[in-house]
Amino acid sequence: MKKEFAKPEYSKMKWVDTVYGDDLFDKSYQEALGLFKKYPNLKGIIAPTSVGIVAAAKAVEDQGLVGKVFVTGLGLPSEMQSHVKSGAAKQFGIWNPIDLGYSAVYLSYQIASGAYTGQEGECIPTGRMGEICVGAGNSAAMADPFIFDESNIDKFAAIF
Repeated sequence: MKKEFAKPEYSKMKWVDTVYGDDLFDKSYQEALGLFKKYPNLKGIIAPTSVGIVAAAKAVEDQGLVGKVFVTGLGLPSEMQSHVKSGAAKQFGIWNPIDLGYSAVYLSYQIASGAYTGQEGECIPTGRMGEICVGAGNSAAMADPFIFDESNIDKFAAIF
């Protein structure tokens, strides 16, 4: 995440700390409270787990910090719906299982039909998802995270 944060578009933001909630709600919640105390002018929390983002958003709400501290990261729409509606999280992302399923089937067909091998360096077209480029160790991202916000949270919260 620090590599992404180093990009020029984030140059006006300051990374102040890294804490770990160990994918436990209570620990993540307490870590968020600790950040509020340690950094009274904190503007945001980026939580890279579905447990951590819910805990951080709840802490923001419980401490009356909605509109002052914003939470984002990776989360499930069904668990984040109320936090988006409260304003604790304006937007967040996660991989959409519909897109992942589409990519998996399309990619599997391309490899099974012999059109592609799936070897490192190969970019394989996957229809509406664009292409999947195989990286080091023959690994690849099946799709970019999907962004959820006020405009689509209700629809996706009913799905997952």
